[in-house]
Amino acid sequence: MTTVTLTTIDIQRLMQLLPHRYPFLLVDRIIDARGDEFGIGIKNVTANEPQFTGHFPDKPVFPGVLLIEAMAQTAGALCVHGTLGGAKPPLVYFMTIDKAKFRKPVGPGDRVELHMTKIKQRRNMWWYKGEAKVDGALVAEAEISAMIVPEDKA
Repeated sequence: MTTVTLTTIDIQRLMQLLPHRYPFLLVDRIIDARGDEFGIGIKNVTANEPQFTGHFPDKPVFPGVLLIEAMAQTAGALCVHGTLGGAKPPLVYFMTIDKAKFRKPVGPGDRVELHMTKIKQRRNMWWYKGEAKVDGALVAEAEISAMIVPEDKA
């Protein structure tokens, strides 16, 4: 019987793994991470985020493209954390989006869970299936891929 260790990646560690910063760091933490195989990114949507001044002022809706970006950031952090441990991360590039669907709007006060499951890996490329959920309800889904690029090749 194999023991699976689940990891939590807090915001300080996320900032070491990803180059993104406010207002474009869209993941607050990752829970239940199992290496690069699976993890749940958490995005706490708040009313004071800059996109809500124009999307849309009277009925704020979190943009779908930012849900996809949050999925990609979760997957990228899982790739780097799962393969390099504590080493300095190289660059991670978002490569593809496939089968994206948006099911329900997300707004201020929602806690989005970004369930990312590795589909496959080849060399320095990873493919993930992502499901964004709010209170257990599916709000968006997509398949994405990411590539780790050593800094000397970027």
